[in-house]
Amino acid sequence: MTASIAGAGWLVDPRLQRLFRVIARDGDEALAVGGAVRNTLMGLPVNDVDIATTAAPPTVMARAERAGLKPVPTGIDHGTVTVVVDGHPFEVTTLREDIETHGRHATVRFGRDWNADAQRRDFTMNALYATPDGRVRDLVGGIEDCIARRVRFIGRPEDRIREDYLRILRFFRFHAAYGHGAPDGAGLAACIRARDGLDRLSAERIGQETAKLVVASGAPATATIMSDCGLLQRVLGGAADLAGFARLHAVARDAVVAPGGKADWPLFLAALAVWTEADAPRLVERLRLPGAARDRMALAVAMARAIGTDFDEAAARRLLYRAGEVGHRDALALAAARGRIAADDAFAHHLALPWRWRAPRLPIGGRDLMAAGIERGPRIGELLAEAETLWLASDFALTGGELMARLALTPLPEPAPRT
Repeated sequence: MTASIAGAGWLVDPRLQRLFRVIARDGDEALAVGGAVRNTLMGLPVNDVDIATTAAPPTVMARAERAGLKPVPTGIDHGTVTVVVDGHPFEVTTLREDIETHGRHATVRFGRDWNADAQRRDFTMNALYATPDGRVRDLVGGIEDCIARRVRFIGRPEDRIREDYLRILRFFRFHAAYGHGAPDGAGLAACIRARDGLDRLSAERIGQETAKLVVASGAPATATIMSDCGLLQRVLGGAADLAGFARLHAVARDAVVAPGGKADWPLFLAALAVWTEADAPRLVERLRLPGAARDRMALAVAMARAIGTDFDEAAARRLLYRAGEVGHRDALALAAARGRIAADDAFAHHLALPWRWRAPRLPIGGRDLMAAGIERGPRIGELLAEAETLWLASDFALTGGELMARLALTPLPEPAPRT
């Protein structure tokens, strides 16, 4: 099957076309490869453009420098040079073929054989190349799989998985992002048979892949398939809330200001596998996730557990004050996912609170208390906490002077009225 993507916005970008001309000379070719071609055929946005070339890395660097471009040897041992054209980076990788695979990485050599380069890739939809004028070069049947939205391993699935066991998780992640209907049967069966290979991977690699998987649009259905196969529990090290995870995706899809971007993966992971604040550090340790993810998940769970059906505008303001804008949104979304509140018009109204109200600052501070005769020490913190409780209970209405009076301290002078 043939296809053309001529006219695609990213392909006609003058910066990319200039890079093609700089590299593809003296018998060398340079083609766009992978995600940009795949996404264009599927009608999806293109964020990055990668280039494959027959030119060796030193040649790529030399030609880029002579043309006044900026080459950066970001992965030159693996054949990759990042070339910056008018401030925009493009990854340029020399064609490769595997000499030896180890289940986690491979020994490769550079070459000029496009078929060998395609055969070493994971899925057919990722092994598509496009010429500068938009003709798609398909050596593995990827065009048809893109049209059918079918994630299919190149060649024997068992062989591709043995080359890198992370491809088990990538199979499910790509199906969640790009697949339609049931997963490819041969690929699914191979992933199940090779599941012990996950034990050979680092926790960091599994965590990174899981973070990408949970935010994919088809993640709820894919997570259910993984659970039925016993793979999800193996990754998470515990049970999963599949229903709550699906509800969070529905909330993200339907609500205007709900989470849904790639940066929101900690919330989606929390909906899937974090039940208490103690679960967050356990999951972070298991998947070697950033500490910020632990803190975000723990805050979302703690705040969501305090939300009930009596949640009103005043409670929403208190939540926004305590948790911040992201924490406010996370807690509401997680509460809806766990069925603590309904994802209705009132829910959407509360989600939009940061658009119409900014949380104020407590109108008194430690200096005010010391000016009233309180000595520096733990008592300052105790009184500020008491003042904050009173202030929140008043729906942020009490002034600094009123708070000082409630604390039985000399009131602060009220600000003069504006004239």
